[in-house]
Amino acid sequence: MRPSVKRVLIGSVAGSVVLGGVLVLLPPDDQKAAPPALGPAGRAMAAVGAGTPAALPDLAALIGEREAHLRAHPGDDQSWAVLGSAYVARGVRRADVADFPKAERALNTSLKAKPQGNPEALTGLATLANARHDFRAAKKWGELAAKQAPKRWAAYPALIDAYTGLGDAKGVGRALESLQELGSGTAVMTRSGEVYRDRGWREDANAALTDAAALAEAPAAKAAALYRVAELAWERGEPAVALRHYDAALAADAEHHPSLAGRGRALAALGRSSEALHAYRSALARHPLPEYALELGELYESLKLVPAARAQYDALRARVKQEGSGGINNELILGLFEADHGDADAAVERLTAEYERHGSPETADALGWALHRSGDGEAGLKLVTKAMEKGPRSALFAFHRGTIERELGEYGAARRHLREALRINPYFSPLGVPAAKRALEALGEPPEGGPEQMYAPRPVAQAPQAPPRRQTPRTRTPAQPAQPAQPRTRTPAQPQPQPQRNRTAPSTVRTAPAR
Repeated sequence: MRPSVKRVLIGSVAGSVVLGGVLVLLPPDDQKAAPPALGPAGRAMAAVGAGTPAALPDLAALIGEREAHLRAHPGDDQSWAVLGSAYVARGVRRADVADFPKAERALNTSLKAKPQGNPEALTGLATLANARHDFRAAKKWGELAAKQAPKRWAAYPALIDAYTGLGDAKGVGRALESLQELGSGTAVMTRSGEVYRDRGWREDANAALTDAAALAEAPAAKAAALYRVAELAWERGEPAVALRHYDAALAADAEHHPSLAGRGRALAALGRSSEALHAYRSALARHPLPEYALELGELYESLKLVPAARAQYDALRARVKQEGSGGINNELILGLFEADHGDADAAVERLTAEYERHGSPETADALGWALHRSGDGEAGLKLVTKAMEKGPRSALFAFHRGTIERELGEYGAARRHLREALRINPYFSPLGVPAAKRALEALGEPPEGGPEQMYAPRPVAQAPQAPPRRQTPRTRTPAQPAQPAQPRTRTPAQPQPQPQRNRTAPSTVRTAPAR
């Protein structure tokens, strides 16, 4: 926070945490003495209250002390709220869904003991809902917390996550503005950088996150900020820069599993496949998240190690089932997996329901891609176009759009978006990058004569022919360009055109402005 605003001081008294929540003090202007050092439980409470990561040993100390206190004082609503929030923080750090039901019981116990005027418990429930990817519930709890205590800034990071998951850009902007008015510390800078990244303001995002990493004192908070800086470098297609920041994050906090997986991604892009596999396996050994299993499986598949890839895909399904028992919604990652490696129709069903719940750009892109994979490219193109217009500048979004446009015969737009994907990040996926390059090679360059030579003229009247063979339902045959007049120009290998399927030049596809 700014020096002129209230400081948060949490200490340990007589070997136990100060009960009753975070103590907010306003020191005199002439006070020069530094605040007393916090113990492990105090450090964890400060981090949890500020919405920043806490060290696992500190969280264990806080949880142990609060559990002991509540056995003697079961009616202490504030301690139940602190305990529930600490369970959420530990569950996120360890990727352990077993902590989430405990957190829910503790937070609901706090609300039962104090139904009104309990923003601490409401904020904890919002944070828990975000961890479970239930963004509607997170919005409800976060808005209630902000309504009860509009000057208590801890609710606004949870609201930013909720609005982001719902695709509510205006809500994100309002929550960020409120957050920035109430504080300016590391947590605020980190949140600001994340929002700037989603808006496409990459320079602003990099500046905010770099400052956050430089100012962070707690190792866990420093690692989280450095990881975000690394992700920005990765999305720009700079794997060597990203790897340096991932390593710095792990030097600050060796248990930061997102940086372990990020290391694997960057090493694979640099051609260091053996090291990449080791990094991914290390991340999965500590925290077996479904997204890590999918990334490792696709890396194995790109290396032609098909049995190993299948083992990771099986692990993904098992992990999704396990996390579902803890109330975690993994429909987005499971839908993407099914679209590419399983049942595309099942992916459409899953992602349609998820898009109705959480209409974020990421969900729109995933559903659009699943529709394409199941044979409905026209509906898919509308959604991936919306994702590019509303979401961050993403190589994956551009790849999906270009691939669908090629399937629909929109060859000029397909060239543009496939090239855009490789410009944004030429390493975005071990399977997607080769596919994009193959598609561009098949498309070739447009004819020199201009648009009139890109499509076949309408056929003249011909003698009646036998009706074409009926196509399998939901299968599309893309429109065919005429053979160009210039013999040196390549055109994509296509099946023989049928006269009744010839089409005129497609209308121009509106693209999202460059970010």
